[in-house]
Amino acid sequence: MRLRYNYRLYPDAAQREALAKAFGCARVVFNDGLRARQQAREAGLPYLTDAELSRQVTAAKLTPERAWLGEVSSVVLQQALADLNTAYRAFFASLSGKRMGRKVALPRFRSRKDSRQAVRFTANARFKVLDNGRLRLPKIGDVEVRWSRGLPAAPTSVTVVRDAAGRYFASFVVQTADQPLPELDSEVGIDLGLTHFAVMSDGTKVSAPKFLRRAARKLRRLQQGLSRKQRGSNNRRKAVRKVARAHAKVADTRRDWQHKLSTQIIRDNQAVFVEDLCVTGLARTRLAKSVHDAGWSQFAAMLEYKAARYGRTFARVDRFFPSTRMCSDCGRINDKMALNVRTWGCPCGSLHDRDVNAARNIRAAGRADLNDRGAQVRPAPVPAPRSEAVTRRERAPSGVQQTGISTLQGGEGVKAPSASTTTNSPTDSSRTSSANSPPSPPDRSCTSAATKPTRPPTRTTAPS
Repeated sequence: MRLRYNYRLYPDAAQREALAKAFGCARVVFNDGLRARQQAREAGLPYLTDAELSRQVTAAKLTPERAWLGEVSSVVLQQALADLNTAYRAFFASLSGKRMGRKVALPRFRSRKDSRQAVRFTANARFKVLDNGRLRLPKIGDVEVRWSRGLPAAPTSVTVVRDAAGRYFASFVVQTADQPLPELDSEVGIDLGLTHFAVMSDGTKVSAPKFLRRAARKLRRLQQGLSRKQRGSNNRRKAVRKVARAHAKVADTRRDWQHKLSTQIIRDNQAVFVEDLCVTGLARTRLAKSVHDAGWSQFAAMLEYKAARYGRTFARVDRFFPSTRMCSDCGRINDKMALNVRTWGCPCGSLHDRDVNAARNIRAAGRADLNDRGAQVRPAPVPAPRSEAVTRRERAPSGVQQTGISTLQGGEGVKAPSASTTTNSPTDSSRTSSANSPPSPPDRSCTSAATKPTRPPTRTTAPS
């Protein structure tokens, strides 16, 4: 499994200037490649391949207008083109339906005012982690790194990122082996919410920390100060950075808390089941701020990759599964209930906590969908065959009373309609004769001659 390890960088003034040049050159190469493909499409020319764009970048470095591209590592420029090619492939895959999820748009031009700038160095760039703890980057220098933990293996690439708060990070991509944990017997279903961030099927409730709500007062004061600054001034740039740092602190605190909680859940349970929530749709409601503050998607992604790494089972339950309205004891699906209804009773006599009942149903649904062999045990609905969907009257068993038809016992006093007196069509004649024909009893002596129907069927001839 490939994982990312992020560390804080502390470059000096000269190194920050060299990184700024690398960010700018990568942005220019990306925009040049995007513009070249757009112009080729407008002119009706064939799609420019990756090799053609790479040759154009190499030729541009020899021109006076783009001579400053040679001041940075060539790997940075090639990786910028690789990012452009990845964006185009994602767009084409989304257009053809091969890519699942939301539709992906065409790549857009990068701006120097983007809050996030990044460059990537692969193994060809020959970056190196020195013995003194510094990170050596080509044409940038030896950058100081704050090592919060060691790397489990040699990194295959490193991405240097500058965020909106002006902080620098080194993101290493490391190929690691899975570390399966000892198997357990416990399985848990998790119901994610706003009042309680997570409610477990065993009754455990984790309160929502609401990091954004707690920092709202400070953020409001900083954003009010930002709105009073003149656009383009140095004071406004300082205020923008203060607001970005406050938001970054909230995001970092939330991420750290979710990492600790997800690790604890994965270690204590062999299988974890969560509901596949539509966060995009919930973010359009009046609860949008609270939904974004919870960070459900990020937490579910942590559970998924940690389960794969530590040998646990992780599954998502369909979002349309009625986990809240279904009784976890008898399986009855009740009517919809408002959000303020936290406890409800089932006609079977069970009294349920809304969230705990939903977590139990999620665990049961996860077990049903993901059995020991990993097979899908809940088949999808299919249309019934016409032979099963049509009721055939002639196949009704004898001796059964049906609506509007009286079945005769014995058959005395009944004559079949003659061909000279019937006026029905061939289809109706066959249907009438089959309905009036008496069944052959096993023993005539056991049949009573006085047995007659109370409402005889319609006859075309009078009985004798």
